[in-house]
Amino acid sequence: MSRTLWLSVVGTLALFTLMLPGDATACPYCTAGQATFSEELAGADAAVIAVEVRRAEPPAGKSKSDPFAPEPKTKFKVIEVVKGDKLVKIGAEIEVLYFGRQPVGTQFYMTAVDPKMLAWNTPIALNETSLAYLRKLPTLPKEGADRLFFFQDFLESPEEIITRDSYDEFAKAPYEAVKDLKPRMKHGQIVAWVKDNKIPASRRRLYLTMLGVCGGPEDLPMLEKMITSGDQDSKLVLDALLGAYLILRGPDGMDLVDKEYLANPDAKYTDIWSTIQSLRVLGQISQAIPKARLVKSFRLMLERPNLADLVIPDLARWEDWDSTDRLVKLFKDSEDAGSFIRVPVMRFLMANPKPEAKAQLEELKKLDPEAFKRANLFFPGVPSKDTAPATSEADTKLPKAPGEQPDGPKSKVAPPKLDKT
Repeated sequence: MSRTLWLSVVGTLALFTLMLPGDATACPYCTAGQATFSEELAGADAAVIAVEVRRAEPPAGKSKSDPFAPEPKTKFKVIEVVKGDKLVKIGAEIEVLYFGRQPVGTQFYMTAVDPKMLAWNTPIALNETSLAYLRKLPTLPKEGADRLFFFQDFLESPEEIITRDSYDEFAKAPYEAVKDLKPRMKHGQIVAWVKDNKIPASRRRLYLTMLGVCGGPEDLPMLEKMITSGDQDSKLVLDALLGAYLILRGPDGMDLVDKEYLANPDAKYTDIWSTIQSLRVLGQISQAIPKARLVKSFRLMLERPNLADLVIPDLARWEDWDSTDRLVKLFKDSEDAGSFIRVPVMRFLMANPKPEAKAQLEELKKLDPEAFKRANLFFPGVPSKDTAPATSEADTKLPKAPGEQPDGPKSKVAPPKLDKT
């Protein structure tokens, strides 16, 4: 697939996706890395605490590199049944593939599926802290601020396994829950985490989101310094940084955002991308910035034709039909029939309910019938008024800026089960 066609496909997908209903998550700038302990337990048929009784060793007389040697297994003995007491009993022995080298007496957490023949997942080594954490999970409220209150205290635990699980709980919770947590947030601790560049960008995004909820005017100088510093560590969290700043600063903060990024000809593409994504999310989760002010900033991209396709879906979702003539002109002025701006413009016109938009679409169809075909190829038909402009998970779950190294696995579908060790 050529770059031009690929960009057209992306534009079409974006416009369609932005018009699907969905719910904002507690950290719309975060992506959960894996299933949480609670999710794993809910999906398991059995869960146990066990200790190692026989370590896996290579078969006698055979080399470790022997491809025909059977895989050695480690034997564990169940000392506590967390779930599935009809399927497994205390004292039962379980053999699984495990090549860790934990001290003798270490306790492990193990889950299994398939009640007819339990298939055990990789054991997870626990200490007293993580074991106590694990035992507390089934007693927590199923959702809401009371649940997040528990995980807040473990967000930067010395135990990485606990930190990751607590982060994932926040990343998957409803945004309303984090707002309800505001009275119990530890503002000083959150500010310290925001400033700590040693903390992975994924978690700093969460802390910036939380700061946008519990912060105040006293935090604005710090955030403004981060925005204007050009520091790479700040750029890695730019989407959440701008979100927190604008929620606390209000519409007046948009002038700084425009100056630094959207109206700055020297701004890097990755920073512009992060800014657009941040404003897109902000328009869905907060009333801090009126839609009209967001539209004003997004229109700046129409003065930069090579970047205009980034905002056309948003202008359609926010029903900025006053930009129609400008977009039609961009279509006509585009350099060639393969221009990646043409499909998004056509999708914009398809969503536009004004009578003249239909005539303009017909005119552009004659100019570039292939672009019209691509605009209808993936999602034929005009988005209905009933489906636009609803919030979508795609709006509120931001991808990384191009070129940024991910902090963990990312997927819009259920994440694969990963070893937490």
